[in-house]
Amino acid sequence: MEIIELGKNEPQACSEAQLAQIRDEEFRKIRMAFLNILEDTEDARQGAVKEKNKTLTIVDNLTDGVLVLDENNRIELTNPLVDIFLKQKQENLLGKNIFKIKSKKSELSSLVALLKSGKKNKIKNIFRKELLLGDKLYLEVTTVPLEENNNNRGTLIILHDVSRDKFIETIKTEFVSIAAHQLRTPLSAIKWTLKMMLDGDIGKITAEQKDLLEKTYQSNERMIALINDLLNVTRIEEGRFLYKPEPMQMEDIVDTVINNSEEILRMKKTKLKFNKPKELLPEVLVDKEKMSMVVQNLLENAIKYTNLEAEIDISLEKTDKDVLFKIKDSGVGIPKEQQERIFTKFFRGSNVIKMETDGSGLGLYTTKNIVESHSGKIWFDSEEGKGTTFYFTVPFI
Repeated sequence: MEIIELGKNEPQACSEAQLAQIRDEEFRKIRMAFLNILEDTEDARQGAVKEKNKTLTIVDNLTDGVLVLDENNRIELTNPLVDIFLKQKQENLLGKNIFKIKSKKSELSSLVALLKSGKKNKIKNIFRKELLLGDKLYLEVTTVPLEENNNNRGTLIILHDVSRDKFIETIKTEFVSIAAHQLRTPLSAIKWTLKMMLDGDIGKITAEQKDLLEKTYQSNERMIALINDLLNVTRIEEGRFLYKPEPMQMEDIVDTVINNSEEILRMKKTKLKFNKPKELLPEVLVDKEKMSMVVQNLLENAIKYTNLEAEIDISLEKTDKDVLFKIKDSGVGIPKEQQERIFTKFFRGSNVIKMETDGSGLGLYTTKNIVESHSGKIWFDSEEGKGTTFYFTVPFI
C-alpha cells in the first residue's frame, strides 16, 4: 500500500512581504504608464497650442481681412485688418451674431447688408463682389461655406482691398478720355480737309491722287471710330453713358440697322434673312441710339467674320417677359478656350485677327454694357469653323 503525502508537490504560499512587493511593482508600472500618457497628452497639447498660435499668426498677418463665423453666424475669429476696414474693435465683434451687432459705423452695416440673404439672416454665396466703404475704400467680398460631411460648420468671409487697383483704373480711364478728346479734334479737321479735296472744292485732282486721298480718308475714319469707341468705354466706366429710354418696337430698330448696312452686305455678297414675328411684338423701353448700336455691332461682326456669299439669319421672338433677338452666322466661330473673354475690353479672337487686322476689341464690351443697362441679358453659342449665334433679351414695358 502506497502512502501519498498531501501538499508535497504544491508551490509554497507567498509571504505577506512578497505580496506587498508584487503589488508595489504593479502600482509602479501603472504609475509609470499614467505618467507616460500624461506626458504624451501634454506634448500633444503643447503641439496643438503651437499649431494654433502659428495659424493665428498667419491669419493676423494676411493681407486680406478675414472673419470666421460659426453655424449660428456668431463671429469666432477676426484679424487686425477687419478692425481697420470696419472700424470695429475685435472684442466688440467676437462671440456676437453678425446680424445682431448694433453699430453706428456705416462700414459694418454696409457689409451686413451685402451678406444678408432674405429674412432668415442667412449668408449669401458671394464671389468677389465689390463693396465701397466710405469714399475711397473698395473691398472685394467673398464668402466660403465651411462644411464637414455635408454639415454646415460656418462661413469664412474674405475682404480683399482693391482700392489701389480702382485708383489706377480711374487714372487710366481719365487718361484715355483726355487723350481721346484731344485726338478727335485734329482727326475731325483732317477728315473735312480730305473731304473738301475729294469733292474738288480746292481744285481738280487726278485719278491717282483721288485714289490715294480716299484711302487716307478711310484710314482717318477708322481712327475716328476707334476714338469714339474709347470715349464710349470711358463713359461707361464713369457712369456717364447716358440713356434716353422711350417706348419702341424692336422690329423698327432692326429694320433701320439692316437698311443702313445694305452697302456692306452688297459688297460682301452676303444674304441676310430677317425672320419677323407674324404679330407685332410688345413695346420695349430702350434708348433708340444705343440699342441700334447693339444691333449694328452684332451685324457688323457677323458680316466681317463670315466668308463671301454666306448667309446671316436674324430673328425676333416673344418670350414670357422679353423680346429675344437672335443673329446667326456661318463664319469662323470663336475658339473654345477664348470664349470666356469675348465680352472683355480690347479682346479679339486669335482667328479673327488674321482675317481683319482692323478692330479695337471694344464693340462687344460696349454691347454687353448697353444690353445689361436695359435690364437685359446677352450670350452666345459658337463653334470654331462653324459659326456663331448671339442672343440678347430686352424686357417688355
